[in-house]
Amino acid sequence: MSTIGQRVSAWLALARLPFHSVGVLPFVLGMVLAWRLTGAFRWDVGLWGVAGVVLVMLATYFAGEYWDYEEDTIAGELGGSRFAGGSQMVQQGRVSRGAPLWASLVSVALAIGVAVILQFGYGTGPWTLPFMAVALLGGFFYSARPVRWVSTGLGELWIAFCYGWLPVAVGYYLQAGDIPPVVHWMSIPIGLTIFNVILLNEFPDHLADAQAGKRNLTVRLGPERAALVYGFAGVGAWAGMLVSLTLGVPLLAGLLYLPVLALSVVLVTLVVRGGWRDRGTLERLCGATILVNLGTTAVYIVAFLLT
Repeated sequence: MSTIGQRVSAWLALARLPFHSVGVLPFVLGMVLAWRLTGAFRWDVGLWGVAGVVLVMLATYFAGEYWDYEEDTIAGELGGSRFAGGSQMVQQGRVSRGAPLWASLVSVALAIGVAVILQFGYGTGPWTLPFMAVALLGGFFYSARPVRWVSTGLGELWIAFCYGWLPVAVGYYLQAGDIPPVVHWMSIPIGLTIFNVILLNEFPDHLADAQAGKRNLTVRLGPERAALVYGFAGVGAWAGMLVSLTLGVPLLAGLLYLPVLALSVVLVTLVVRGGWRDRGTLERLCGATILVNLGTTAVYIVAFLLT
């Protein structure tokens, strides 16, 4: 591979493009909901909005590569994971130590620029910039000091909010100018399933995180009790889906949700019973938990499109 190809490959790894789906899909759900409930759909606003979502996630992931350097280095020495421990591009010397920080700051600036264009160029409403500010507060400062939400015990809740309610609400708001109550109810299962994604992704790294002083929820509770929290969040997501069906979500969503529910029940059972103790099984559990989150969001999208 050429030098340019190696650099592109390293930056693509840093950007974690496959993980952008957990942010973009809820935003698309908000757009679909606005179209089905009000008839409002502006493709140009939608594209700018998606760009804003991607930039916030880039700012978040790049910041994590810089500020989590110590624990990611330890995690790489203990054994890598596709879902934790960073990309290892800095540790392997394929990207300089400070490059992710500068890339994160550039992404923050561009994200703010997108919000300015949307609010003042497309007239998307006075909450556009504040929504972007909240997204960056939760995303960039998830890892960045001095705030560093990930070490406060609140980081997982920020993830649930920023990948749950926020993108659905903003996707709707940019199109229709308000936020209906159904958004709040749909965001519950989406937020709880992404909470479980980040929680379980902490399991492979909990020893490295503890050594580096990274006080996330799994380090604070220990994996045994964190597994119980995973179970409670899973049950909460099932209940949230059920409640949403009585408050404006098409009943078709309940039928489409059954395969996702079956997978989630299996995952909750395995995690609570300690299946995470085997490294290979944990890797599969992490991947399947992402599928539950994406499947939950997709169920809502398809149900509204077909109803």
